[in-house]
Amino acid sequence: MKHFDSLGVMIDCSRDAVPNVEGLKRFFDVIAKMGYNVAMLYTEDTYEVENEPYFGYQRGRYSMEELRELDRYAAEKGIELIPFIQTLAHLATLKRWRAYRHKVFDIDDILLVDEPRTYELIENMFKTLAKTFTSRRVHLGYDEAHHIGLGKYLDEHGFTDRYALLLKHLNRVCEIARKYGFDTMLLANDLFFNLAPGVFCTEDVKEFPAEIVENVPKDCATVYWDYFATDVKRYDSMIKSSKNLSPNVWFSGGAWTWETFSPHNRYSIKRNAVAIPCCIENGVREAFFTLWGDNGGECAYEAVLPALMHIAALADDMSEAEMKAKFYEITGEQFDSFMDLDLPNYIFGEDVPVESPYFQHSACNYCKTHLYDDPFLGAMSANLAADDASLLDAYAKRLHAHAKESKTYGLLYETMACLSDVLFKKLLLAKKTRALYEAGDKEGLRSLAETDYAECIERVNVFYKAFRKQWYAINKTYGFEIHDARLGGLARRLESCRERLLSYANGEIAEIAELEEKLLPMKDTYIPSWAEMISANIV
Repeated sequence: MKHFDSLGVMIDCSRDAVPNVEGLKRFFDVIAKMGYNVAMLYTEDTYEVENEPYFGYQRGRYSMEELRELDRYAAEKGIELIPFIQTLAHLATLKRWRAYRHKVFDIDDILLVDEPRTYELIENMFKTLAKTFTSRRVHLGYDEAHHIGLGKYLDEHGFTDRYALLLKHLNRVCEIARKYGFDTMLLANDLFFNLAPGVFCTEDVKEFPAEIVENVPKDCATVYWDYFATDVKRYDSMIKSSKNLSPNVWFSGGAWTWETFSPHNRYSIKRNAVAIPCCIENGVREAFFTLWGDNGGECAYEAVLPALMHIAALADDMSEAEMKAKFYEITGEQFDSFMDLDLPNYIFGEDVPVESPYFQHSACNYCKTHLYDDPFLGAMSANLAADDASLLDAYAKRLHAHAKESKTYGLLYETMACLSDVLFKKLLLAKKTRALYEAGDKEGLRSLAETDYAECIERVNVFYKAFRKQWYAINKTYGFEIHDARLGGLARRLESCRERLLSYANGEIAEIAELEEKLLPMKDTYIPSWAEMISANIV
């Protein structure tokens, strides 16, 4: 790669979806041809750890042999497989097991500093990694541990300078890593900024106290991550600030696959088109791009291949025409057709720019919020500016056509086509229901229940089967029980609402309480969590 020594892709293997070995091999084939020479598997507790039987229990964790197989295969393709683990925070799934719950946690999902059992666990992690990966580089995580020292540690030791805790733990972890042969550690540097005090992403170049800089291990590379900015000044200042903390700086950008079923290639391309030239200008020679799976791992990691191709093109000074030609050569797919996988989120039209108010809260996940928006509560639909869902029908037809034409990626197209089919009926369902109820139109409600509600349930079931087929093709079967519950719950809720509408239309009940309550405006259209989408009650 012309401008980078290390150019990588990070695949989230911890948010319910754990990519299966064969799927990852196919993915490595593709990204290697694009020019990537690094891959990372983000594994919170989804890898086997010796002497820790509950670590990753019932989560679809990778066995040591599976990781060795992936490591060997990646190396054959010219890819260094770097382990990406967590050694401070983001380990909430461990708390369900008594083996960890009251022993190694400080607060939230953050490990307890100075606790011997914490370091026994971390040593077991590295003992296992040393036997499974050939790379001697490791990403330690270390991001978003905002409340470090403010829970059990505070109870046992009183308030302690949190920079001191951060650095004490970091040096202890690095010492363990070195013991097992790891010579370069990567860690997210957001907490160093947040404790400054201040905010992580700033447009002002930040200096760090000498005692902080001196205690960052010299074999640590810090990682500046940013998936949001379109401002050159922010990237420039953050890279310079990061270099003030440690001379060895990596950049981590995003190819958006998280919190939604549909990818955000357009959104990713817009941001990386600014970020990558800033990295080049500032001499950053190592970068990787994340495919997170927050809130269910619904989006297929292959769905952002256009965004990854665009990154590789910028890193190697390709023209747009060269990029698209190479994409077709590698995948057998037209670049612009693959970009159509974004469409289920473009409920206001595919020409709406990603900087419009409709995308004001990062990459809005309209396809998910409106799939799960309750037809009686309707918190999202009541604030929906659109009054026409016909473009979802047009999207579905295009995506179904792509599915028939595609030789390799038909499942991706078909799943997004079936999702668009659901949204065509579901998008305005809550709005129509409330309008007819407020007008006292019982016959209209009866007709809506017998047609739109019934058809919507049928389409949800078709989407469910397409989504399940896609999941099983690229992921382990673990984790899909979450989507059985979510999509099964959606179908059951639609049927429940349909039955109540018919009861109301038949005069069997006097009112529908949820439709009696006036809806309040919601300015924030970005709700990332399924639990928040479906109800204001406790899930």
